[in-house]
Amino acid sequence: MVADAASYSPSAGKPAQVVKDWLKHSLPIDVRDFERVSQETLSLAHEPDYVRGVLSGKLANGFGNFRADVAASLPYTSGAMLAAAQEAIANHQMACAPVSGFHHACYGHAEGFCTFNGLMVTALALRHADAVRRVGILDLDHHWGNGTEDIMARLDAGWIRHHTSGRRHPSPADAEHYLVGLPKLVESFGDCDVLMYQAGADAHVDDPLGGWMTSEQLLRRDSIVFGTCAALGLPVAWNLAGGYQVDAGGGIGPVLTIHRQTMEACVAAFVFA
Repeated sequence: MVADAASYSPSAGKPAQVVKDWLKHSLPIDVRDFERVSQETLSLAHEPDYVRGVLSGKLANGFGNFRADVAASLPYTSGAMLAAAQEAIANHQMACAPVSGFHHACYGHAEGFCTFNGLMVTALALRHADAVRRVGILDLDHHWGNGTEDIMARLDAGWIRHHTSGRRHPSPADAEHYLVGLPKLVESFGDCDVLMYQAGADAHVDDPLGGWMTSEQLLRRDSIVFGTCAALGLPVAWNLAGGYQVDAGGGIGPVLTIHRQTMEACVAAFVFA
């Protein structure tokens, strides 16, 4: 899943760094292998010619380039999300795909560091396999999940319940009110067979492309989501989503800290509850 996207966004190279950080801090995670998705599976959510063009290097990816290593990584990125959803359904609790770069990808084009919409690929693959009746997508990345909405509209996917907090361009003044209503929002997904949760790190107030929640508020956000899912018995498969802060050395230390905090909230809700 790791590639050099030659981009401002760290998402293509982030998975290995995040997992290394979790292991370094002795978080009780079980790292599993998984299968990449096929071109046909990607085409459940995207225009087939677009899928072929990206994978062959003839069309630009979400980073705006034609790099072969990025193209090679993409079936694994969506494959990780699908595997996490399948595992969460199987264990009736949760699983994580340490990936990002999904929700801006539209039916027939890349956008905003996103090439293939692994959220929609996963939902449609599960439905195609008769593994689900209803799927939820709780997108708490700072930005609007326009690509998810585009694919849902084109494919008339009314069986998917989608919430994207970025649609209303939230500000720090909105954070406390939003957190008060978040438990009921998560409960509204209670009839879904699985919930996909985008735990965006770019919602942090210091993120250069985001900014509406403090570190403490992000921890409450994640604790509410995981705690409510655990109480409902709602399987949740979550991913990393955006995050663009850098430290003094140019590394993504601040982003790793936020993702570690999310995993800690997940562990608290499901492992040590």
